Amino acid sequence: MEAEAADGPAGGVEAALSCFSFNQDCTSLAIGTKAGYKLFSLSSVEQLDQVHGSNEIPDVYIVERLFSSSLVVVVSHTKPRQMNVYHFKKGTEICNYSYSSNILSIRLNRQRLLVCLEESIYIHNIKDMKLLKTILDVPANPTGLCALSINHSNSYVAYPGSLTTGEIVLYDGHSLKTVCTIAAHEGTLAAITFNASGSKLASASEKGTVIRVFSVPEGQKLYEFRRGMKSRPEEPATWSGYMGKMFMAASTYLPAQVSDMMNQDRAFATGRLTFSGQKNICTLSTIQKLPRLLVASSDGHLYIYNLDPQDGGECVLIKTHRLLGSGTTEENKENDLRPSLPQSYAATVARPSASSASTVPDNIVPRKPEGQSEAVMMRRAPQKSGHPPSGGFGENQEGGRMACDGGRRVGGRNPRCPLLKPQDVARCSASPPQSRLPVGTGDAVYASCYWNYITAIMSMLTNHIGL
Repeated sequence: MEAEAADGPAGGVEAALSCFSFNQDCTSLAIGTKAGYKLFSLSSVEQLDQVHGSNEIPDVYIVERLFSSSLVVVVSHTKPRQMNVYHFKKGTEICNYSYSSNILSIRLNRQRLLVCLEESIYIHNIKDMKLLKTILDVPANPTGLCALSINHSNSYVAYPGSLTTGEIVLYDGHSLKTVCTIAAHEGTLAAITFNASGSKLASASEKGTVIRVFSVPEGQKLYEFRRGMKSRPEEPATWSGYMGKMFMAASTYLPAQVSDMMNQDRAFATGRLTFSGQKNICTLSTIQKLPRLLVASSDGHLYIYNLDPQDGGECVLIKTHRLLGSGTTEENKENDLRPSLPQSYAATVARPSASSASTVPDNIVPRKPEGQSEAVMMRRAPQKSGHPPSGGFGENQEGGRMACDGGRRVGGRNPRCPLLKPQDVARCSASPPQSRLPVGTGDAVYASCYWNYITAIMSMLTNHIGL
């Protein structure tokens, strides 16, 4: 994974990042600057350890590390056609190779090293750096887009098969033969990558609305993931397009909580950046036995988020590390002093705290801070007594929790959910009414509750949007 940063410094950083990349198993981060390059270990959330740094080669724009070994590949703007391979612990150069044009990207696993130029790809045996194959019939690839499976037992290679369409060529790095061609997208490719075992290939086009996953080596489409409905500027003249318009129009007639639920993006989890206008790379990694979302940015920072593997939702930013300069930054100090966020899974496992109050008991439902959505996380839990817990949540006969408004009813019905029958509403203690809405598994309660309300206005919506 690799990205090039902007030409100048960003966000007040004393030196711009020329490049940054995670290694194959996402346990290390490499950055290149005008002064040289640095390698960091990603074994801890609280501390970012620098493994190695070198100022011998200036103006580095490609740096790739082989897993957690001492082998690192570096390319500099001073010699953009030359690849240098180093053993950084010994401080020695293993070899260097020169090519016919500028090197755009490099990929490597324990068997193969890939050098991608604009119109050719070179495949080396990484054990002795012998050149095994030169792929010359490559369409113009100005960004150096290519992928190499990190599983050295298959070493599949993927690269664009067309400059104008999203065609992917799948190549076998062992047998050195083309496996198949995949018609992945209509538009130009923007990203391609293999999973860890090399059995699946994911791709996205420059349009960025669809991610498709294909089987390897068959090239059959397995999955398709779309961006949320909010992101589409206009719908096509199809039945699905009219349905999308209808539900978007319906959301304007429904309570805010329900319309928010209908307009949710289709992503399982979302990590929100606190900045814009920077180039970034991201990866999912397991650090200290918990899943994390890592985002490295051209502004010279590494952002670490917690990810809830069960319920997804909002990823919680728990740490910001500065990649240039001192290891302890004002951003980190502010993060340490900032009040804890809602106690979902991602927040409760965020990091050790001096106070034991960071863990919320099961019978207490946390509220979102002021200014954020009022939705709260709700989990299924066994009922310990014959009466529902106080605070607005009870259990139905199947043991699944459902929501009400703190015990206050109007005419035998829940005033916040007027279509819900009395026998379906959990009895609550006499706590003050609160606007508590479940997220995740609890969405089904309110979706079912308002379904009759939605169907009741369908005829009005039909006239409204001219179906």
